[in-house]
Amino acid sequence: MTQNENKVYEIRWHGRGGQGAVTGAMILAEAAYMDGYKGVTAAPFFGAERRGAPIIATNRISRDEIKTYSLVEKPDIVVVLDETLLDVIDVTNGMKENGIIIINSTREPGDIGISAFTVATTDASHYAEEAGLVVSGATIVNTCILGAISRATGLVSLESIEQAIRNHFSGSAAEKNIKGTQLTYEATKLSGEWKL
Repeated sequence: MTQNENKVYEIRWHGRGGQGAVTGAMILAEAAYMDGYKGVTAAPFFGAERRGAPIIATNRISRDEIKTYSLVEKPDIVVVLDETLLDVIDVTNGMKENGIIIINSTREPGDIGISAFTVATTDASHYAEEAGLVVSGATIVNTCILGAISRATGLVSLESIEQAIRNHFSGSAAEKNIKGTQLTYEATKLSGEWKL
């Protein structure tokens, strides 16, 4: 995939409180910076701050400086950590015409029912469990989905994501998160090639 060097890529994450969307967005921003992007932002929006409530986090990444820090309203990329959110909110709201949506799902991209955008799916929950990313009975998929973002978009390399994970976690925690990311990267399926 060939990148548009002048473009600001806008990403909106949808998850539930406690799933780590905010941390995932922060790690993605750091990985993008390591990949040579000069402009990177990560911003959370919580609304009702409670575990399980729908939350949003956003990123902007650009080869040039970014002077906009508000929440993303017209994303190129939407990341969905919890497939049940598709029944609760319109995660495609405001998406740009050539957008891509990346969903933690066991379903094939064509079975999601979203035809207006490129769809990528991966069973991040399964790979998180396989990697041992379960905390107090909750499966944590935020770092795993980073592998799907890398594979589906090509914007940020898997190597930079792995390094950013090592900067946030140490020892066995880092290795578990990296393993989950690698497994999810390999298992990501797309409904078609996304044009950057």
